[in-house]
Amino acid sequence: MDPSVHGNPKELAHLGKRIAELEPLIAMLREYDGAQKAIAAASEDHGDPELQTLAGEEAQKAKVRSEELLHKMRAFLIPRDPDDEKSVILEVRAGTGGEEAALFAAELLRMYLRFAERMRWKTELLDKADADSGGVKEASCRVEGDGVYGKLKFESGVHRVQRIPETENKGRVHTSAASVAILPEAEEVDIRLRPEDLRIDTFRSSGAGGQNVNKVESAIRITHLPTNTVVACQTERSQTRNRELAMTMLRSRLYAVEQEKRAKERGDLRSGQIGSGDRSEKIRTYNFPQDRVTDHRIGENFSNIPAIMEGDIGGIVDALSEYEQEQRLAAL
Repeated sequence: MDPSVHGNPKELAHLGKRIAELEPLIAMLREYDGAQKAIAAASEDHGDPELQTLAGEEAQKAKVRSEELLHKMRAFLIPRDPDDEKSVILEVRAGTGGEEAALFAAELLRMYLRFAERMRWKTELLDKADADSGGVKEASCRVEGDGVYGKLKFESGVHRVQRIPETENKGRVHTSAASVAILPEAEEVDIRLRPEDLRIDTFRSSGAGGQNVNKVESAIRITHLPTNTVVACQTERSQTRNRELAMTMLRSRLYAVEQEKRAKERGDLRSGQIGSGDRSEKIRTYNFPQDRVTDHRIGENFSNIPAIMEGDIGGIVDALSEYEQEQRLAAL
């Protein structure tokens, strides 16, 4: 209502977003008030047995609905993670298991890219090191869209696979692992990088050739000297663009480390990012012979591995979000 706000587009956008966030709560509060009136009306004398019965039935329905609404409204008390709306840098790395782990890492990367397609998010491959078997040693990509981090943040950790590799002659089930990191994309205001803290190297892109991909030093490697964090980007022909993307990756890595540090100080340890890739640090197991995916944090099983590996992971993502919400509500 303040006319001065209309002269400040940034503030107007912020308020508009906040109103949109609160509208569902306001609608629920109105419905809850209506349900309470229906419950109160049942205790009144309506002077007609039929009306009294009807009021009693309405009150019973209103009691059930009131409980549902209370549960949903309590969820609004949970402080939102400010990173939830951010785009992410997604990193996949082969762990224990040699070539089979590299093949599984490639399948995980494809699974996330397919899920991103379903969600209509934009994806951009930043860096990829291929394995001899056709798998992936490690890969990084950017996933851009609304609420990406909020959806994918629980994918961070070690994913274990149990299956019979194509190269296995005796039909034995092998266990391999790959690790995933979901890093909220950091802006320049989140992490400030000083030029003197950076070492920037250029090199020729590896992989398939083309007009000029392998002929000029367009690939970029940046080392953050204080932390010895190294990132590389070689997917674009433009050195400037590769540098831009590498800086985004670096900021996101350093931001994740900083957030982890703050969380530990608060005693609110977030789920870990990339681990050692050791199969014992698992968050999820993909058991192909039994057509079962088990998420060990919530103790839930999901079937239809072929569909899951094609990006149908919405059920898993939602189950993890609901579990986290229940845990945080219990803490409140």
